Amino acid sequence: MVRENLRATVLGFGGAVAVFALLFYFAGIEDLLATLQSADPRYLALVLLATLAWLAAWSLSLNTVLGVLGVDLSPVASFLVFAGATFANNITPFGQAGGEPVTAYLISRVANAEYERSLAAIASVDTLNFVPSITLALVGAGYFATEVALGTNRNLLAAVGAVVLLAVLVPTLIYVGWQRRYSLEARVVSGLTPLIRSLADRLPRVSVPTPEGIERRINGFFRAIERVAANPRGLALALGASATGWLCQMLALWLAFGAIGIDVRFSIALVVVPIAAIAGVTPLPGGAGGIETVLVLLLLAAPLSQVTEPTAVAAVVIFRGAVYWVPTILGGIVVAWIGTGLGIEAGAE
Repeated sequence: MVRENLRATVLGFGGAVAVFALLFYFAGIEDLLATLQSADPRYLALVLLATLAWLAAWSLSLNTVLGVLGVDLSPVASFLVFAGATFANNITPFGQAGGEPVTAYLISRVANAEYERSLAAIASVDTLNFVPSITLALVGAGYFATEVALGTNRNLLAAVGAVVLLAVLVPTLIYVGWQRRYSLEARVVSGLTPLIRSLADRLPRVSVPTPEGIERRINGFFRAIERVAANPRGLALALGASATGWLCQMLALWLAFGAIGIDVRFSIALVVVPIAAIAGVTPLPGGAGGIETVLVLLLLAAPLSQVTEPTAVAAVVIFRGAVYWVPTILGGIVVAWIGTGLGIEAGAE
């Protein structure tokens, strides 16, 4: 199992390197390097600050959800754990889907909480993050439409159409899933029980859980989700923190263009950042390569006279270099720290 996961990660990074090579070739290596070398260090520092503010905002969302579930974790510990969660997402294929089990383990270790409750917390945070991203993208698209004739640009029109579709589809799926949560829970129990028992039987030093024990843990996961959904104040705080985090990411992209001397509308960042984030579900670790490619294509589709292939790729490299590598490095240190047994004090300020 470990070898298969390692192989998948190595292949994923290999694919990401190949995508980056094509992207850099498309931009022109010499022009790209010249643009990056001209970047203003002051703007680069602001991109770094915006990245840290994004991490802090989303860690506050995690802290709020954990509080609703009765898990005591300080804001500092939540920040470090969320950095570890982002590290897990960035090195595993399929983004959050691949990193959530690792994140739940980190939370359970640091906060001494049940694994299913920890998994419900991070799953709730990831789900809540969809709502403000699409809302902000709609605001950006609406504002941008007042300044530019979207009908004259098919690519940009398709991107805005995708945002509108997601704005309808995601809430609908969440509503239908919530209304049918009990039948969904029964299907999950019946589907996962034989799989979990089969995997546990093959793993050394792992006892095979009983069907009743598996059902109890899955029930605990769904009950935890219900507790979050039934707390309006907690939901409002978590959504507010999530929206703040998205704005910080969008600000980071806008500042990345400022670093290379290009002024773009902030509404462009409102539209392209959430759409590109969807590419995080690709088999590439953390969406590396996929997100960058989508960002570049969307930026080039927008009617921005100053944005060329080298400048678009350069701004995206600066933006994603901060958003991807800062939490990856910081989170890697956190995961290694926890792995050594030193741990993080749950109530430390």
